Amino acid sequence: MIHKTAIIDSTAQLADDVKVGAYCIIEGDVTIGSGTEIKSHVTIGKHTEIGKNNRIFQFASIGEEPQDKKYKGEETRTIIGDNNTIREYVTINRGTVDDQGITKIGNNNWIMAYVHIAHDCVLKDNIIIANGTTLAGHVHLDDYVILGGFTKLHQFCRIGAHAFTAMDTGFQKDLPPYIMAHGNPAKPRTINIEGLKRRGFTQADITAIKKAFRLLYKSDLRLEEALIEMQKLADEQQSVQIMVDFIKASTRSIAR
Repeated sequence: MIHKTAIIDSTAQLADDVKVGAYCIIEGDVTIGSGTEIKSHVTIGKHTEIGKNNRIFQFASIGEEPQDKKYKGEETRTIIGDNNTIREYVTINRGTVDDQGITKIGNNNWIMAYVHIAHDCVLKDNIIIANGTTLAGHVHLDDYVILGGFTKLHQFCRIGAHAFTAMDTGFQKDLPPYIMAHGNPAKPRTINIEGLKRRGFTQADITAIKKAFRLLYKSDLRLEEALIEMQKLADEQQSVQIMVDFIKASTRSIAR
């Protein structure tokens, strides 16, 4: 299961069935769960936890020091859940003490080649990130986000659940749930109707989300006024409450 050329620190803990390819380097204080496969030439930095049934492809770098000039070698971590696919040349940096000290990837995510996930990012579940996308430090992605190729996110940006970005979209502000956006800077265009249908949202849900989108982006209402009207919708349709809560919690303001 472990190639003879792999270099694995004595303190690393690998489940019995973990596969490690040629010329991999696994540093100390690393745990890797059952069913995970690591292809050749992968480096896994210290203080990294990787769950079950992940596939990590050639030349990926997982859990290396953050690209943060303030970092002074503090013991921070990278935590990766289960059933993730991490393709060639992906880089995932561990956290910093300026945040929670953890870069965290959830479950069932599909991360394509040349993606960079910087320090202190938090990715939830069922996310797809296409080739060449760059997440700066402290970025948060909620469930079922899809990022088109070469999407770029500024530090501390958040992308809401079920949102979708086109190729080469650039974010300096947050994108609320359910919304499709493109351009640089990103401009919201419509809601992710097809994605919502695929994930079992009812027609009533989709109709309410459409109304909320129009209030937010197609009316002359100020943001505060739009939120009041959206809350009325949310009182009847819980799916809209997710949008309202996201916008109220935004610290960078939303793309609008």
